[in-house]
Amino acid sequence: MPEEKNYEKGEEEIMKRVEKTKGSDVLSSLVFAFILIWAGLVFLAAKMGWFAVFGFNVDTNWAFSSFNDWHELGVWNLVALGAGGIILVEFFVRLLVPKFRNHIGGTLIGSAVFIGIGLGGWLNWDYLWPIFLIAVGVNALIAGIKNR
Repeated sequence: MPEEKNYEKGEEEIMKRVEKTKGSDVLSSLVFAFILIWAGLVFLAAKMGWFAVFGFNVDTNWAFSSFNDWHELGVWNLVALGAGGIILVEFFVRLLVPKFRNHIGGTLIGSAVFIGIGLGGWLNWDYLWPIFLIAVGVNALIAGIKNR
């Protein structure tokens, strides 16, 4: 009989965690969907020539180039900038809505990485990548300490 109580108690704990994860997962799903929609809109605009119509000088080559080769804003730059902006909005929602207040540090770092990639050749990556790595490490350290 004591084994059944422990089993039921463990099952209840698992169900509580599943319910908690479902509630916070909604925001992540929405953000992922918005990023896909944004990427699709950018690629469609590039294919249809909408950037030129609105007077934007955008390299519509879909090939991914190295950071130093970008002399103008490219399609991948726009996708990364938009994704970084969407993730930044997610960060503020997570910060302001207690129900979603988890993964705040990782969300902010992810946003910064995408925005940095979007800005491409305009940033000095010699210093940015080590700073991002340090920020990710500090975030992991804080999360590990917080979980204990």
